[in-house]
Amino acid sequence: MYFQPAYLEALEKNNEQIQFSYIVLFDENKEAIAFATIKLIDFYLHSVQNNLQSVVEWMRCMGRKLQLLSSQKPFKILTCGNTFVSGEHGIFIKPNQDKKEVVKQLAKAIVAFEKDISKETIDAFMLKDFVNASLFITDALHSVGYNSFNVDPNMVLTLDSSWNTFDDYLAALKTKYRVKAKKALDKSKDLRTEDLTFESLKQLLPEMMLLYKNVSNKASFNLGYFNIETYISLKENLKDDYVIKVYWLGDKLVGFLSGMINQHSLDAHFVGIDYTVNRSHAVYQRMLYDYIALAIDGNIQTINFGRTASEIKSSVGAVPQDLTIYLRHRKSIPNRILSLFLNRIQPTEFRRIRPFKTKV
Repeated sequence: MYFQPAYLEALEKNNEQIQFSYIVLFDENKEAIAFATIKLIDFYLHSVQNNLQSVVEWMRCMGRKLQLLSSQKPFKILTCGNTFVSGEHGIFIKPNQDKKEVVKQLAKAIVAFEKDISKETIDAFMLKDFVNASLFITDALHSVGYNSFNVDPNMVLTLDSSWNTFDDYLAALKTKYRVKAKKALDKSKDLRTEDLTFESLKQLLPEMMLLYKNVSNKASFNLGYFNIETYISLKENLKDDYVIKVYWLGDKLVGFLSGMINQHSLDAHFVGIDYTVNRSHAVYQRMLYDYIALAIDGNIQTINFGRTASEIKSSVGAVPQDLTIYLRHRKSIPNRILSLFLNRIQPTEFRRIRPFKTKV
């Protein structure tokens, strides 16, 4: 789904702050063998917060001394991958290809592409979000100067094939977590949900924008700002494959969730929350359970919850999926120094919870 024109056009149309481009690789017979989505992003150091703040302060200090980084001037990154979704959504390789060689050639093509994509100098090149099973392929990027580092994991819930209803999911939980779920559902019972249509979405977008900013402002790391008007194009282009559900408390909008059905997966996208009622009415917990209910009703196999709020997602059954990013500065000496920065970045620690009963 992430390589479909209907999806890519929705992103391009509504996110003018990003330059979108695409690379196609051909073999010696002029047959297309690989496709990559490329985005030029302005990254600002001040967009990094919370657990990475100490790393940022060190980067600022070293960057000023070496005249490599500025807290005011954007760091221009040419990125292969989806800046709005966690996971491997930047490269498609045709079957029966030498994937290591294709990835190396794509990396070279991205660097060569620099002159065509921007009038300004690009500072770094990034290929993002590779799962552990792909590293035997993508680690070939080390041979062409890329540094690798880990980011917070994508939290993934694999649904049991025996879950035909949400009650089946609840029954699979240990008593402690089933009680917790029922308590959250009880606290949220006054919330009224509504599945948005294309028309109702346009009317509620301004209120949704405020709720989205509540969440995005808390994020420890933002690679790119998401224009929420993208929802209109996504809903128009993808129809039932793009889901948006809003939450009302009385006549007040207090939250929304969004997600895309991608083959056999439900990929959670952005959410918006009114934090003044989040604790009292368990708004976010209700959203997580609603994602699970949506997946069960849609006969979905997995839910990709993304890489924030790992512990609470763990408490509903999601497990961490490690992700690796590759980054290279355009100049060799700064690239070596950049590796020192990246070595200081560590995934956020969280308590791993195993809420399901042990199967006999």
